[in-house]
Amino acid sequence: MKPKILVTRAVFPEIIELLSGHFEVESNQADEVYGEQELRRRLQGKDGLFSNPTDRVSAELLAGAPGLKAVCNMAVGYNNIDVAAATAAGVMVTNTPDVLNETTADLGWALLMAAARRVTESEHYLRGGLWKKWSYDGFLGADVYGSTLGIVGMGRIGQAIARRSIGFDMKVVYHNRSRLSAEQEAYANNAQYLSKEELLRSADHVVLVLPYSPASHHTIGAAELALMKPTATLVNIARGGIVDDAALIDALKKGTIAAAGLDVFENEPAFNPGFLELKNVALTPHIGSASRPTRMAMASTAAKNLIAAMSGAVPPNLLNPEVLAKRGGHV
Repeated sequence: MKPKILVTRAVFPEIIELLSGHFEVESNQADEVYGEQELRRRLQGKDGLFSNPTDRVSAELLAGAPGLKAVCNMAVGYNNIDVAAATAAGVMVTNTPDVLNETTADLGWALLMAAARRVTESEHYLRGGLWKKWSYDGFLGADVYGSTLGIVGMGRIGQAIARRSIGFDMKVVYHNRSRLSAEQEAYANNAQYLSKEELLRSADHVVLVLPYSPASHHTIGAAELALMKPTATLVNIARGGIVDDAALIDALKKGTIAAAGLDVFENEPAFNPGFLELKNVALTPHIGSASRPTRMAMASTAAKNLIAAMSGAVPPNLLNPEVLAKRGGHV
């Protein structure tokens, strides 16, 4: 008898076909967003979960699914999953690192350019029929070429963003939990390590690429925004909650900083409506990894993790290897 799994959101048909070769699959191609109670109901009798960032996998949910062996998240981030609770319950947790680095870096760069050069604001102006003449001071923005790029969170995506800055002859400064090696710094456009405060004071454009955790909650709030240049831009392609959105809205209104580009928000998709009242912000609905090849690679990676977990192998992207000891060394 095949193991039973739940796929919580719509996914490429090719992935459902792949999974169906190994499992009895309950899929959600209607793409409903399950609340925790519905998710708990559908997990009854399931051995594996193919999850998405919209799924909250809590300790309570895990306690209600005692047969569950693996939760395989179709994302690099996993703050939607209580990994400690999963480990305590003997449940493997995986993610999909690496496959989305370059695509997400592309989107970060697009938002940086859009915010700095007022692309969104000027497009709305044009579409609104307001463009009647050229003017010397029309939509003056910030230069990107030759400026200083600050990256907070210098993992693989942060380094990919830094490499893109070479063509813009930018100086790169970064802050990270730990400093990169000299070789990594050189590869990332000779990036210079700074404290967070030094970075915020010196950078013309700040890009956030750090993972979300309770420790990184509101890494950027009113005090941090006040350190930034009034001409600076802020880009968040990491996770909602890293920025205090209310403080950012206030800073954008007051001109504390010039502009922002945001792909992620607190409480998304129910984000703060104050952003919609602002002209100096470029907004996208969490599309950092949204190219077909990348999303397919993410789905395929999550599927391969689940297949490995259910077949007795160690999943390639296991986040809690200590669970193996709890399971007696066996998957």
